[in-house]
Amino acid sequence: MYTELVMDHVMNPRNIGVIEDADSIIKVGDPKCGDSLLLFLKFCNDIISDAKYMIKGCPAAIATASMTTEIVKGMTLRKALELTDKQVANALGGLPEEKIHCSSLAVGAVHEGIRNYTSSSDGNDQDLGEDAGVGPSQLPGTGENKRL
Repeated sequence: MYTELVMDHVMNPRNIGVIEDADSIIKVGDPKCGDSLLLFLKFCNDIISDAKYMIKGCPAAIATASMTTEIVKGMTLRKALELTDKQVANALGGLPEEKIHCSSLAVGAVHEGIRNYTSSSDGNDQDLGEDAGVGPSQLPGTGENKRL
């Protein structure tokens, strides 16, 4: 059912944990399957310098969160906003069709975290383009932002 790479990320998840001084903290969940993700992002000069997460979910949710954080670390904010759930699933060697929504959870959290960070109310908004980000219909859950 799952590829060897998916199972490797399930058995040896990367980037599990908390970033104490995170610039953005996002909590998302999928009420249909019960998966929930808490994502911590740290930014430096418009680059994602660190990404960590805590997760409760199925093997596909764990693997996609792990792979997503591996992919986005070192990416520019603009490039990370272009990341898709299909790219994450492909990076894992594929997912069963009924598990593709798991990658949407992690990718959507990254997008929401970036949008919250760049549109914070401290007057330092950054223009990442009109189509950058995720609409509420694409991302279940709620976001929380902390900007230092």
